[in-house]
Amino acid sequence: MAVYTEVGFDEADTLLQRLGLGALTDLQGIRSGIENTNYYASTVRGQWVLTLFERLPAEQLPYYLQLMQHLAAHGVPVPAPQAGADGGLVHPVAGKPAAVVTRLPGSHRLLPDTDHAAQVGQMLARMHVAGASFKPQQPHLRGLDWWLQTAPALRPHLASAQAQLLDEELAFQQHLAASPAGRALPRGPIHADLFRDNVMFDDTAGPDRLCGFFDFYFAGTDMLLFDVAVCLNDWCADLHSGALDDRRAAAFVQAYHQERPLSHGEVRALPALLRAAALRFWISRLWDWHLPRSAALLQPKDPGQFERVLRSRIANPWHPPV
Repeated sequence: MAVYTEVGFDEADTLLQRLGLGALTDLQGIRSGIENTNYYASTVRGQWVLTLFERLPAEQLPYYLQLMQHLAAHGVPVPAPQAGADGGLVHPVAGKPAAVVTRLPGSHRLLPDTDHAAQVGQMLARMHVAGASFKPQQPHLRGLDWWLQTAPALRPHLASAQAQLLDEELAFQQHLAASPAGRALPRGPIHADLFRDNVMFDDTAGPDRLCGFFDFYFAGTDMLLFDVAVCLNDWCADLHSGALDDRRAAAFVQAYHQERPLSHGEVRALPALLRAAALRFWISRLWDWHLPRSAALLQPKDPGQFERVLRSRIANPWHPPV
């Protein structure tokens, strides 16, 4: 969500008016994130997010946008993509494929408590249940194949102990994915990046209430348990040590389990998937740290955080209380 492509006010105004969203009154680049160009766009009719896709080709985008439409229709609070007169959800802007979606209300909870974790777990399960009837499929593009393809470019930048950790964990995850237990895990559309800064809460009417998931542009068809593991590693972990907070983790899993009961195989596999989720973000942060792209507001994140998470998950396997 850094700004790689500058969009002029007039060009954004033309698009928004063509979509019937009213005249543009304000356009602000979004600083956080590292994959796409994002702007907050205000019009006389509402608040929107304009996203220009820097890596994803136009032919892959309908999957993400149609998934968001499907989830919204099934009561999951997600941004609503805005269609053109022809019904299309992808629009050309500054030579890039782009989308306009509704801006969710609320704000992030960057220091979540057990209630926040439980609400995210419950809504993630609802999302997985709703996603079961979504027919299109698209590979999870930051899954195991991408880890294996990316690792050779990273090894020259790693200390020997880091390279050994990378190689050993890749081998472990390949073995899991090829095993009967790994192949039997339930699959479906996953968000794959549901961090604290991709969820909104609102407390204007009383206690904090989860009011939306967003940024579905890493979504794909994969093990549902991978989504659970991604969330546990962020929402329920100490950001400095990487260790899981047992109370938050238990609250998350129990709330999820009430909406979509985890299978016996998923319960057994969760410690390994926690390692997989840590590995995925360690690799992507190493990539962005050592092989960055230029961007007007780019702020690559420290890969050391997820190296610590990975080492913690290996040393201290966590078994869910369900």
